[in-house]
Amino acid sequence: MIRTNLSTRPFYNERAVRAWLAVVALAVAAATAFNVSAVLRYSRSDTQLAGEASRDESRAADLRQQASKLRATVDPRQIEFASNEARQANALIDRRTFSWTELFNRFETTLPDDVRITTVRPTIDKDRGIVLTINVMARAVQDVEKFIDNLDASKVFTGLLTVEDHVDEQGVLSATIETVYQPSRAQVAP
Repeated sequence: MIRTNLSTRPFYNERAVRAWLAVVALAVAAATAFNVSAVLRYSRSDTQLAGEASRDESRAADLRQQASKLRATVDPRQIEFASNEARQANALIDRRTFSWTELFNRFETTLPDDVRITTVRPTIDKDRGIVLTINVMARAVQDVEKFIDNLDASKVFTGLLTVEDHVDEQGVLSATIETVYQPSRAQVAP
């Protein structure tokens, strides 16, 4: 090291450099201590989670085994009986939800002046729902067709079909119309 200095008061930067090195060494030591504590904390947490996972897996295996034992003890005839009872209950509920007032209100809005309804027979079809058989009397075929068009335009009656029609001795047309009635579509249609 050169000890020659031309200044009146020589100043060597050794203390400042040593101070900065001490600060850097402290920062490195603090970061190392933090990292070591984080590694220890995470390894403990990992060990704890692995233990919980293995306990959960063994519990799930026990539950699967119990479920298979319970499935083996269930009688298929009892399940079939319960499902038949549920179907019958649902059919009764469907019949109860049928509103004659709503049906006749719809007929009143769609019925032309020259057409009379003589009978209405609802039946519950498993596949189609509520099937109505409507007997009407009219003076002309056009009146029955107008009634069918009005029913179709309401969007509540679908699959309209004239099953039978004939004219009696007085010249009155008697027709039988079959349709699927879906009152739930009334809320959907404007």
